[in-house]
Amino acid sequence: MLIRFALCASLAAVLAAVPPPLARNGNLRAQATEQAALRPGAAFQDCPDCPLIVVAPAGAFMMGSPDNEPDRESWKKGTESPQHLVTIGKPFAAGQFAVTRAQFAAFADAAGYQIADGCHVYAGAAWTLDAAASWRRPAFEQGDDHPVVCVNWHDAQAYVAWLNSKTPGAEYRLLSEAEREYVTRAGTTTPFWWGRAITPDQANYDGNFTYKGGGENGAFRQKTEPVRSFAANPFGLYQVHGNVWEWMADCYNDSYLSKPSDLKSTGAPWLAGDCSRRVLRGGGWNRRPETLRAAYRTGLDAAFRGNSIGFRITRDIAHCMASTRRWWLRQQVLVAGFAVFHKPITQPFALLPE
Repeated sequence: MLIRFALCASLAAVLAAVPPPLARNGNLRAQATEQAALRPGAAFQDCPDCPLIVVAPAGAFMMGSPDNEPDRESWKKGTESPQHLVTIGKPFAAGQFAVTRAQFAAFADAAGYQIADGCHVYAGAAWTLDAAASWRRPAFEQGDDHPVVCVNWHDAQAYVAWLNSKTPGAEYRLLSEAEREYVTRAGTTTPFWWGRAITPDQANYDGNFTYKGGGENGAFRQKTEPVRSFAANPFGLYQVHGNVWEWMADCYNDSYLSKPSDLKSTGAPWLAGDCSRRVLRGGGWNRRPETLRAAYRTGLDAAFRGNSIGFRITRDIAHCMASTRRWWLRQQVLVAGFAVFHKPITQPFALLPE
């Protein structure tokens, strides 16, 4: 069987490195090895220019903020309510960090993707349009390992389409906001994955302000930082709080009151509401600490470009798990054939259905 994607191939390689078990314990060994390959935090890459993606397990969490969380709904009343249970039924892979300048440049150069100059820069209290700014020149110095900024939701979708053209069938996409909050929390229930307080030593934001829930003020860096700055969370993702806002797949809705029940049971994006605006998550280098909370959400016009806004990608891995299981079963047939007949079966793949 031809394994179509590098992620699936990586999993198969892990399995192949394990000595073939006897037929009687093959399934248990296969399951144990596959689980190790798909452990939370395991990182894979589909191509040299593709983002590193990190496995997030299936699970469930309470989406939104509790009534007693400090500074909740500081932007608009109701935006984090009502808190509700969301189930993520299958493991998936999320970008280890936001898409970088180098990764976006590889796309723009290969696809001939052009973005006219003009990006909103944040000047203390308001956005102003800088006609000379762009993702290549965002009004501050960046390296290739910084997150790309000055990209709108449509630019992010164009990048995703290009990734899918490079890895047919991989089905890259933007995260849903449920998936984003799930991987941000990574099994925790506090405003930030590390706890209830925050300081500029833990994330990149406007350190002139102190979070009401605890912490200290400190450095205001006034620009992005490299994507691997600060500690990774328990799922192995970097900068889920701060540095850049990230575009979500979801249309914007003011609250969760009318959220469909099927989205609560799957974590899928909410593609109804004000679809001229798209949800933003994560908080940026130029914002106050309360906007970095796991539950904080806002929305902007999908055509808006700002120098604190980027994006992160995700992709499904369920088909890889199925492919790897089929691969392993076929290897067991091969091993069994050798043990019985003292020679390999020449066409074991014909013995098992796809």
